[in-house]
Amino acid sequence: MRYVEDARALPDRLTRGQKLLGLDLGSKTIGLAVSDTGLKIATPRETIKRRKFGVDAERLEQVIAADDIGGLVVGLPVNMNGTHGARAESTKAFIRNLGKRDGFPDLPVLFQDERLSTAAVERTLIEADMSRAKRAQVVDKMAAAYILQGALDRIAHD
Repeated sequence: MRYVEDARALPDRLTRGQKLLGLDLGSKTIGLAVSDTGLKIATPRETIKRRKFGVDAERLEQVIAADDIGGLVVGLPVNMNGTHGARAESTKAFIRNLGKRDGFPDLPVLFQDERLSTAAVERTLIEADMSRAKRAQVVDKMAAAYILQGALDRIAHD
């Protein structure tokens, strides 16, 4: 994996027509969102129920291949005071381990601060009068879209 510090550097690392994959890595689920080829709009894709690392990694590999993904935008759960705690370190370790897998594509990775992303998504879904059960089904992929859209907005303002 090749780490990128600024979202504005991502387009130069992609082949024309490739998309970005947004990841919201939770302890029980992984929310996925995909950009359009113009890198303007993030669309929620799916929520993966976490199992073993190998199974989760295989599913990500399938999505990357199917959607012509050229880079990852990964939500980094930074503490409110800006420090990196256990959850942030776990997220970084997951991405490092993906990069060590045989055959996993060597993609640029941007860690995007995800502070309050789930809370913002929850608030929006509540305002849309969505039931708690329905919110639980979509919140992770919506959070991934929120995280990815933040990076896409940064790219657009270059």
